[in-house]
Amino acid sequence: MDESENQFNAELMRRVAQGDDRAFKALYERLAPALFGMALRMLNDAAEAEDVLQEGFTYIWRKAPSFDSSRSSVFAWAVLIVRHKAIDKLRIRQRDERLRESATGAADPGAAIDERSVQEPILRERSAQVRSALEQLVPEQRQALELAFFAGLTHEQIAERLDAPLGTVKARIRRGLVKLRSFVTGGLHGRS
Repeated sequence: MDESENQFNAELMRRVAQGDDRAFKALYERLAPALFGMALRMLNDAAEAEDVLQEGFTYIWRKAPSFDSSRSSVFAWAVLIVRHKAIDKLRIRQRDERLRESATGAADPGAAIDERSVQEPILRERSAQVRSALEQLVPEQRQALELAFFAGLTHEQIAERLDAPLGTVKARIRRGLVKLRSFVTGGLHGRS
């Protein structure tokens, strides 16, 4: 998009932030085709892509007052939102597939129980290592990781819950994972 289109989109977003329905409709008409195409390529399912597009624009409507044109263009912001919604949809799809596989794949329940009993001490030790490593993180990183991996929240939901910028939440999670990995692998290699 050229600069005049970016400025026009920014003006539409300013009006959307003030609750202007017509501006929101105009913004939707300008951005939806490209955003739908991206979601469709990611999901390979038109119905899910449409759902993601609707969720994305609902989010844009709600968060329009927080949009900062000095940080990104409206189109780039919208792409990030719809991309994250599509990734969330993919995660849900994968989780559902794993649940279906585990529900239908247990042909010999005895074998599964035996396998679990063999793995249980190893898993308990790993779990203790991870808990110990989590305790070594700074509170902000630990909280972000716990919300992401134990509470199952998306980055956007964590940012809302913590009242922190999305980039800050992502950085906390990324840095926390790097430290966590070094603590856990350091602990594993240290015992070898």
